[in-house]
Amino acid sequence: MKIIIAGAGEVGFHLAKLLSFESQDITLIDIDKESLNYADTHLDIKVFKGDATSVSVLKEAKVSSCDLVIGVTASETTNITLCLLAKQLGCKRTIARISNTEFIDNKDEIKFYNMGIDELISPEELASEEIQLLLDQSAFNDSYEFENGALIMVGTSLQRTAPFIGKSVKEAARVFPELNFVPIAVQRFGTQYTLIPRGDTVFKEGDQVYFVTAKEGVGELYKLTGKTKEAIRNVMILGGSKIGFKTARDLCSSKFRVKLIEKDKSKAFDLADELPNALIINGDGRNVELLEEEDISSMDAFISVTGNSETNIMSCLVAKSKNIKKTIALVENMDYFQLSHSIGIDTLINKKLLAANNIFRHIRKGEVVALTRLNNLNAEMLEFIVKPSSEVNGKIIKDLDFPRSAIIGGVIRDGQGIIALGDFRIQAGDRVVVCCLPSAIKRVEKLFF
Repeated sequence: MKIIIAGAGEVGFHLAKLLSFESQDITLIDIDKESLNYADTHLDIKVFKGDATSVSVLKEAKVSSCDLVIGVTASETTNITLCLLAKQLGCKRTIARISNTEFIDNKDEIKFYNMGIDELISPEELASEEIQLLLDQSAFNDSYEFENGALIMVGTSLQRTAPFIGKSVKEAARVFPELNFVPIAVQRFGTQYTLIPRGDTVFKEGDQVYFVTAKEGVGELYKLTGKTKEAIRNVMILGGSKIGFKTARDLCSSKFRVKLIEKDKSKAFDLADELPNALIINGDGRNVELLEEEDISSMDAFISVTGNSETNIMSCLVAKSKNIKKTIALVENMDYFQLSHSIGIDTLINKKLLAANNIFRHIRKGEVVALTRLNNLNAEMLEFIVKPSSEVNGKIIKDLDFPRSAIIGGVIRDGQGIIALGDFRIQAGDRVVVCCLPSAIKRVEKLFF
């Protein structure tokens, strides 16, 4: 695919990096020479210095023959204008990053696609949704919902008390025949090696394991992973950023009791006006005495979303030392993901990764309706819609020429989540959730194309 990315900031660079690994034809446009030079020397892409809303710049970048234009500059006005121009100049699809979530809330009414914008994404909105989902599945350190929870992906590290430690997947299935979930990816403790489990794969203590389950299987997973579901009602948020504000607002509407700490006095007063159901505290959240004064030990969850990754990590470690059940830290550095489980923070979230996941489904072949990359794992979860022309249509799963480095996690049929095993027959209209390693993506796409 020929793709133009406008904005060489964190999201744009990260997207360009991921897409260049897949040998896509990428052109990166930005007005900042230094950012472009860094991208040019580190990635196999074309870079173009100029204003992304300039018609002459877009023509020179050959936007008319472009499959996708992605606007991820810091200015939503620039991103929206770029997409309008690109579509008029002949680009097939456009995606704009925005910060005003009202646009997403009212997109059906305003009909942005009629203007030339096919998709709106807000990294802040995505991060807020991720936080709420993690609070709902409090004992797990990663989660993702397909089709409003018809199928749910959850990730957890296996404790010594988990009853299937030392058993293979086949043995566990025989011992627990009623189980309503399937393991889809495993990362061994202390390694960066991702493996797609097969029947002879043995579960070991400390493994980070990802499961796909239907709603009724979540309770079973709690029991069998040695976890307990904790009721979360009291939440402390550090940082009145866009993510902090949106998370606090949404949690308050869901009847959570929220305390939000903001260092900037005028911002704290503004937040107090906009969030009447939350307790806004003006203070430095890095101050342990302040946290203790605000009764941090009585909190069920602590969420740190300041603009500083190190502050977020350190404050979550302080919260964990006070026996907080759930800690979530926003980080910008992707390398920190490798540390999350070893240093004791439950979950790290990253806006770049969330935005990239959301955009990636527009690049995949086949009818991909959802995609997520597993935190710190070299694996992707994709949700395909089976077309009448798809190779998998009408086939039984065990008869498919499915690569060993991929696995079908489940099927959604008529809105119902099904844990589909070898004898299940796939049909047109099914939504099939697949987990695969990068080496298998092309073969899997071909089966659903």
